[in-house]
Amino acid sequence: MSNMNNLRNKVQLIGNLGKDVEFKQLENGSAIARVSIATKEVYKTPKGEKIIDVQWHQLVGWGKVAEIMHVLLKKGKEVAVQGKLTHRSYEDEQGNKRQVSEVVVDEFMLIQ
Repeated sequence: MSNMNNLRNKVQLIGNLGKDVEFKQLENGSAIARVSIATKEVYKTPKGEKIIDVQWHQLVGWGKVAEIMHVLLKKGKEVAVQGKLTHRSYEDEQGNKRQVSEVVVDEFMLIQ
């Protein structure tokens, strides 16, 4: 049996980019990239109805990964990503507390 410790928080997704990457160079010299991808699952109900389930996933890359994401990832491209799932909260401009789940990207590969 393989070592399951390596699987504690690993996410793999294949989807299409919904927009171009938002890229920012931080004051400390590091870089951050944010983008969303859509995954699509098609299945049929017991009555034979075709259902298309689209889910949006927020991706974030740091450092060198962010720089490469910025150069290579463009709206509409299909991409495979691997990373870890994280959750954070923040206050929006109106002072409301918001929760967000993101995949911190370790690796990615363009499919088309």
